[in-house]
Amino acid sequence: MKKIEIYSTPTCHFCHMAKDFFKANNIPFTDHDVSTDLTRRKEMVDKSGQMGVPVIVVDDKSVVVGFDQERLSDLLGVKG
Repeated sequence: MKKIEIYSTPTCHFCHMAKDFFKANNIPFTDHDVSTDLTRRKEMVDKSGQMGVPVIVVDDKSVVVGFDQERLSDLLGVKG
């Protein structure tokens, strides 16, 4: 099972789409709300180089900025 972390905000439409994608494919994930957690926000910027959400990290190595369903499907071995 791959380790999935998503850096998101409650009002981000694409963040909700990404989380819905994970749930639909039974993929567990850890959600970090960067609107309230300043430590996680800094971590997100360090990993992605920018402030936009969502930022999705797969197995601590692959960083996906935005909701790129095709790339996530490839990384996670699921059909998009």
